[in-house]
Amino acid sequence: MGPGASNHVRIPERIRSIQPFLAMEVLEQAYAMERAGAKVIHLEIGEPDFPAPAAAVEAARAALAAGQTRYTDSRGLPELRAAIAADKTRRTGAAVDPEQVIVTSGTSPALLLVFSLLLEPGDEAIVPAPHYACYPNFVRFCGGVPVPVPCDPASGWTVDPDAVRRALSPRTRALVVGSPANPTGAVQPREVMAALAGLGVPLVSDEVYDGLVYDGAHATSALEVAGDADVYVLDGFSKRYAMTGFRLGYAIAPAAAQRTLQILAQNLFISAAEFVQRAGLAALAHGEPTVQAMRNAYARRRDLLVAGLRSLGFGVAVAPRGAFYVLADARRFDPDSRRLAARILEAAHVAVTPGIDFGAAGEGFLRFCYASSDEALGEALVRMGRVLA
Repeated sequence: MGPGASNHVRIPERIRSIQPFLAMEVLEQAYAMERAGAKVIHLEIGEPDFPAPAAAVEAARAALAAGQTRYTDSRGLPELRAAIAADKTRRTGAAVDPEQVIVTSGTSPALLLVFSLLLEPGDEAIVPAPHYACYPNFVRFCGGVPVPVPCDPASGWTVDPDAVRRALSPRTRALVVGSPANPTGAVQPREVMAALAGLGVPLVSDEVYDGLVYDGAHATSALEVAGDADVYVLDGFSKRYAMTGFRLGYAIAPAAAQRTLQILAQNLFISAAEFVQRAGLAALAHGEPTVQAMRNAYARRRDLLVAGLRSLGFGVAVAPRGAFYVLADARRFDPDSRRLAARILEAAHVAVTPGIDFGAAGEGFLRFCYASSDEALGEALVRMGRVLA
């Protein structure tokens, strides 16, 4: 330890307020158990069990072999931005200009860029709950204050625009909504998305699970109902194309925000990896069979898991219509979701995420990811049945 060194590090308040990401905490505990010889079934982490599109893997390999490993434009390769704009236009029917697109190393950096742009210290961001665990932490990191608005499980976790309106204040600078949603699998109706866009607050729309929908559902993009509203759309390749480790995402932003986001990206990230961007181009061109295969498999697995959880005594009021999660009411077993998840991991060797990870509205619930094989889901249900009986 050098001269003047201390045993303590001064941690800023905005950092101290950031909570651990419990899905990752459970995953890391499960990894430790596996290193000790346990056989854990992983239902805690939101990761597709399908391989990435073969064309994307080959494109990355070819790009590496060709030496395409240098910096790109901080906003992304022009051809990738054009392909993203065309793909989003095709999927939503809303015209997207490539100039609106900024490519990032995963969707999380896109969240950081957008919240950095929108929030000053003390500003508020409304976050319907249960919510993706990291939304409030991004808000806090940028100096903002997350304002949760609970949703009703009996309605399928639909956001209530009137409840959001009542939560507005003079300090409100953003409204965050995910559809299809993590952790609930909720797909917000078009009229809800339109009402949220019409509240006069910038709408940050996380659409990274778009394409993974069931029962004929359509996930309405904020772009479809934006009108004159400021909307920031976050999307990426991790979930739809099973490319989590590639770390490739993007934001679609209003014209007035583009230059500022570019400057932030230049300073914070420089650019996404070129060979990964080449893989993204290939996924857009050739990845639809992967999406279709996942959608078919996940629809079947969802039904298997929901039926199994209900038979064990978990409450699932409405089957999820998107993403690959079930947020199940576990209060009949234990109102403390962390304690119950720990018990299930230790006794059943099944890793699940405590509902408190997704805000106070998720306490008493557990999140189960069904991006696992039918066999793994069936075995997990049997193991949990033994422990919970």
